[in-house]
Amino acid sequence: MSEQPRRPRKPGKPYRRPQKDPVRILAFEALRAVDERDAYANLVLPPLLRKAREADGFDARDAALATELVYGTLRRQGTYDAVIAECVDRPLREVDPPVLDVLSLGAHQLLGTRIPSHAAVSASVELARVVLGDGRAKFVNAVLRKVARDDLDGWIEKVAPPYDDDPEEHLAVVHSHPRWVVSALWDSLGGPRAGIEELLAADNERPEVTLVARPGRATTEELLGEDAAVAGRWSPYAVRLTEGGEPGAVEAVRDGRAGVQDEGSQLVALAVANAPLEGPDRRWLDGCAGPGGKAALLAALAAERGAFLLASEKQPHRAGLVAKALAGNPGPYQVIAADGTLPAWQPGSFDRVLVDVPCTGLGALRRRPEARWRRRPADLDGFAPLQRGLLRGALEAVRVGGIVGYATCSPHLAETRAVVADVLKQVPGAELIDARPLLPGVPELGEGPDVQLWPHLHGTDAMYLAVVRRTA
Repeated sequence: MSEQPRRPRKPGKPYRRPQKDPVRILAFEALRAVDERDAYANLVLPPLLRKAREADGFDARDAALATELVYGTLRRQGTYDAVIAECVDRPLREVDPPVLDVLSLGAHQLLGTRIPSHAAVSASVELARVVLGDGRAKFVNAVLRKVARDDLDGWIEKVAPPYDDDPEEHLAVVHSHPRWVVSALWDSLGGPRAGIEELLAADNERPEVTLVARPGRATTEELLGEDAAVAGRWSPYAVRLTEGGEPGAVEAVRDGRAGVQDEGSQLVALAVANAPLEGPDRRWLDGCAGPGGKAALLAALAAERGAFLLASEKQPHRAGLVAKALAGNPGPYQVIAADGTLPAWQPGSFDRVLVDVPCTGLGALRRRPEARWRRRPADLDGFAPLQRGLLRGALEAVRVGGIVGYATCSPHLAETRAVVADVLKQVPGAELIDARPLLPGVPELGEGPDVQLWPHLHGTDAMYLAVVRRTA
């Protein structure tokens, strides 16, 4: 029996291996870590970039693009989710999270960068082939081609309700903040629409790196010798790296003589150090010292006056970070692991006390954009007892005539004025003093006596400060 001839194969495209793009793969890995492990991008990204420099030969441009892709995607996640939802055939919650991360990266390249549309789609599909497989890459391709049909302004007109119909939801979609955060920030800021829009827009800007020259150990003149370094706006110890410089490349930072510290944080420490006292000025306390930035500045300022700083932090591993930040301080100090609500010291032991209390972190959304999507209104109830307990403990720790600084990196009224007002009702012999003169040269500090800093007005994190004097 003769062998039947084989049918010729239908012509088709030969299989092509996906092209690996180290920059976009790294950005995807960072987003997965943020999503899967509740990690923070500012902690995840640096080690990934270091590894990429060693293994893949990343240069400065590669690192800059990867950083922009990660932070840009996280900042505009809410807006991109609304756009993507219009381009898929199922509820967004039914899209696998890794697929949604690739879609969000692609949406950012299409709507938030100058990358040409065809290149943004092509690069995203190649990324999907590498990390998701060919099948889901086809889905990514179809969705992103729909996204590419319009620009960001055009999409916002489609997915955001008109401002007049629902102001808060309109702002939430346009500026990529959860609605409850928009409402809370608007309440805290007050004023017209222009102010809240400027604030929300500032939250989506990449912040400059700000250094602090620790007194007695480094000078601003030394730091100003670095590339693209300019003086800070308000703190005499601040220097800004205007082109996103690498702090680890600065010798004074490597030596611990200087550090990375937002100017708002510096201003809080300076205000507590410079508040007028009645009586001696020998013993200072930082009651919530981790991770150590304010404590290091306070310790250096205390050393100049011959004062002693006790830096207390409840979590032992964070107390270790404080000890590292204070290592080499020229004056006397001690770092302990202790709970500020259950003091390890006698009442009335200190002349100055700072408590920068744990909070929702809504004042640092420029630096930790993912926090806006993790926080819930219920978190406020979780922090409230601790914040009040720490302020009460601080007022017990300070002597009559001494001062307490209550600070938090949140402008939410439930974490700021409400806490101070409640505690002052419960603790006799304590009064608010005007904190505004303690920030000389800083404009638009409100009606006082407390102070709220803002990213759009001051270029700082939204730090809050109330200064209380113990009178009896």
